[in-house]
Amino acid sequence: MRERPRLLDLFCGAGGAAMGYHRAGFDVVGVDVKPQPHYPFQFVQADALLFVEGLGAHWGGWELEEFDAIHASPPCQAYSDLKYRTRGDYPDLVGKTRELLEQTGLPYVIENVEGAPLVDPVVICGSSLGLGAGGRELRRHRLFETNWPLLVAPCAHQRQVVGVYGTGGGGQMTRGFKARGVAEAREALETPWMTLAECAQAVPPAYTELIGHQLIPQIRVAA
Repeated sequence: MRERPRLLDLFCGAGGAAMGYHRAGFDVVGVDVKPQPHYPFQFVQADALLFVEGLGAHWGGWELEEFDAIHASPPCQAYSDLKYRTRGDYPDLVGKTRELLEQTGLPYVIENVEGAPLVDPVVICGSSLGLGAGGRELRRHRLFETNWPLLVAPCAHQRQVVGVYGTGGGGQMTRGFKARGVAEAREALETPWMTLAECAQAVPPAYTELIGHQLIPQIRVAA
């Protein structure tokens, strides 16, 4: 195994998940169909699933053997309340993503929101990792499906909530207060390089740092 294992970060966005894996000891390559000018590591602009399908054919100069694990965060809108609020037609890519990742034979992580059709997922919450801002806690629940055993702490809801979503300023929520601008959003997620809109979509790095520390031993056992 390489000194620092290499992880492929699919549907990478602005790199919240990537930063957590980097902190855990990975080198990371991100893939997203949209430009991601703030992504903090090596980035390939491409359709994430087409990228995986073409890896064996030396797509873009990368081969499957150059990666030790894969993380994927397919679009979540099809499973969130946004679908019902807007009545939009959003892509459902979890099944296709899982199928392709299983074919690679690599350890993988699939991340999505509550309600997504993940198989035996665990839930990670910012409250259990001490995330928050202004004395309020981050309760951003995210589901994680893996093909290897992952252990996480349960939620530790204790304080008022700080919400990070949308692109506007602060305001009162049902259970707390929305982040008062980009500085507080960045503090809550620990993503100082992101815009407010990017924070709203991001996986907090602390989540994947926790995962990454458990993933590296799995890779070493398989090597």
